[in-house]
Amino acid sequence: MQKRKSYPSLVYGIPISILLVLGLRIIWNPWADEKELEYGQFLHLLDTPTVVWQDVVVRDAEIQGKIRFQQADPHVPTGLELNKTYPFVVTRPPGNEDFSLFDRLKKSLPTFQVKRGRSTFGWIISILYFVVAALAVVALFLYFGLGNRSLAFGKSRHRVFSRASTITFKDVAGIDEAKHELSQVVDFLKNRDRYTRLGARIPRGVLLVGPPGTGKTLLALSVAGEADVPFLSISGSEFVEMYVGVGASRVRDLFRDAGRQAPCIVFIDELDALGRSRGGAAHTAHQEREQTLNQLLVEMDGFDANQGIFIIAATNRPEVLDTALLRPGRFDRTVVVDRPDVDGREQILQVHTQKIQLDSSVNLRKVANLTPGLAGADLANIVNEAALLAAKRNANSVTMTDMNEAIERGAIGLERKSRIMLFEEKQRIAVHEAGHALVACALPDSDLVHKVSIIPRGLAGGYVLQRPENDRLIIRQKELEARIQVALGGTIAEELTFQELSSGATADLQHATQLAEQMVREYGMSKLGRIYYAAPGTRFLESTPESGPQLSEATLREIDMEIRRILQDALEQVRTLLETSHETLTLVTERLITKEVLEDKELFELLYGSGFPLSDKVRTRMQLSGMLKQVDNG
Repeated sequence: MQKRKSYPSLVYGIPISILLVLGLRIIWNPWADEKELEYGQFLHLLDTPTVVWQDVVVRDAEIQGKIRFQQADPHVPTGLELNKTYPFVVTRPPGNEDFSLFDRLKKSLPTFQVKRGRSTFGWIISILYFVVAALAVVALFLYFGLGNRSLAFGKSRHRVFSRASTITFKDVAGIDEAKHELSQVVDFLKNRDRYTRLGARIPRGVLLVGPPGTGKTLLALSVAGEADVPFLSISGSEFVEMYVGVGASRVRDLFRDAGRQAPCIVFIDELDALGRSRGGAAHTAHQEREQTLNQLLVEMDGFDANQGIFIIAATNRPEVLDTALLRPGRFDRTVVVDRPDVDGREQILQVHTQKIQLDSSVNLRKVANLTPGLAGADLANIVNEAALLAAKRNANSVTMTDMNEAIERGAIGLERKSRIMLFEEKQRIAVHEAGHALVACALPDSDLVHKVSIIPRGLAGGYVLQRPENDRLIIRQKELEARIQVALGGTIAEELTFQELSSGATADLQHATQLAEQMVREYGMSKLGRIYYAAPGTRFLESTPESGPQLSEATLREIDMEIRRILQDALEQVRTLLETSHETLTLVTERLITKEVLEDKELFELLYGSGFPLSDKVRTRMQLSGMLKQVDNG
């Protein structure tokens, strides 16, 4: 990364030079040890024969010279050594009403001088101090204001990456569609004449939209690396200050610098901090932000895209952006950088494991299957956590066990094996998690269970790890109902076993209620019909905020009653299932208390052997893995 501007070394050397001059002035000062004598004390010393005087000069307001004491005397100032010469100064009384002074001087001193005015050295010292003080103020302002720019509020704080960028498209994986779209930008920057000779106008900017951690910044940097052009990077929040006009000045400074370095790419991260929709209260902060946004709109209209300035911005909140930013001629294209699918996750894992020593047991495809919905940053963190775990064991390579532990750490939290649980508490948690597992294995539309554990992890006392078989963009009503039933399986299992409830089902009840509310309010999956009842707000990838329907009290009551009906139906179905499988519930509970962790293979074999009604999805999984043959042979 290179600096935007270079200033002459003189600017940086002035403060250092001034400090050196002041230091030398303090160190080398012939009057640094000058002793100030009182006027009466001076007159008494004139009559003392053991005092030796040298270079005495009498002026209008003071008397200067050198003095040496040969013997001790009560009028000798404290701290002075005998037979050592000291410079002295005496302030004369106002009005010079000391007529006998010259007679006493003539009597005590063989030679002395009389001069008018102030000493030349004193004038020089005064002028020098004034000049040094003025230079110091100017130099420090230049040094801090221009050099470090901490006082240069109006200067843009962008960072410039040189053309020798080592990040290219090969370092970006899992978002092939976005890479293909931005490859045209690279062609624009490299072969502008191909487009301009036909009269085409090169797009001015691209807006990258996607959830956090999907690689928007990395993708923008790779475009600069592929095109081999400078990369000017700045965050939207760096334009906003408490001082009015500062943000607009920084926008102008940014585009001036971009014009000097064209062809180049200007990258604005977190655009929503700068480009929020205008309007609202006339508050100073809003006025400053709106002025900054207005200046950005003007600058994007003012430069010629054919000059080679290309703007890439990134945000994960496009719904709050001002519509003027998204019109053609500013951000001409919007590229969605979404979470990767299973193939994309595998490619991302391959990129992040290039420098990791992997064991032969590591199957990146399986890791990709176990991490649905995770973004590139999440996958990079999983690989790093697995490497840290292997290093902690002093191992030579990362194993699949390390990968699985890293996945669970990211999904649920760290294990808390040191937490001591009472047997009653451990038994209740085992019953709770066994209830979740049984319901999940019985419902045909539920995700497969990969692990059941009663080891505390994160904030949970236990957990059931479920993963979908495939990535899905939509969720069916049966799948939502299955998720609600699985969430309620734990509390029903506790109720049937202990005939009382506990506080451990709070998160499950919250999750189930939220799903039921979404079914009624947003998805139209209820008896109220295909009507959208969602509360006011904004939704992802929508440019304008929702106004939200105005609901009457009667409608709100019907919504509440429908949510309660969905939850009640799910409770009855789960209770019926667990009541008919009470022996299997007890069997899984006892195995969990003994082993604390059940993998999917052991759980399926245990349920199959007890005659539990497994879903077709679980049976298919057992057939594919050969578990059914092993159980039947056993």
